[in-house]
Amino acid sequence: MTFGKAIAQARKSKQLSQKQLASMILKDDGNPISPQYLNDIERNRRNPPGENLIDQFARILDIPEEYFYFLAREIPPKYFQVAPNNPEQVQEAFEAFARTYRRGKGGKKE
Repeated sequence: MTFGKAIAQARKSKQLSQKQLASMILKDDGNPISPQYLNDIERNRRNPPGENLIDQFARILDIPEEYFYFLAREIPPKYFQVAPNNPEQVQEAFEAFARTYRRGKGGKKE
């Protein structure tokens, strides 16, 4: 799954057109993104956007922001609130995530 494909699927499941969704997603200057920009994102012609837009997509499409950040290959900013004391803590956190992720379905064994 790509970031763009996930946006497209979530948009369609909410029965929103690209024009409708684009009008709800605001850039930093307060203006909405263009339908063409959204189309480019959905077709993976653009890199995933920054955190402002990712957060809006997550909220409007009712998808956990962590999922969109994961697909964008980013770490949600809220996880930077607690700075690790050493590189081993970061490594341990990523390894714990990987173990849970490999098990699937929220870490529950199937």
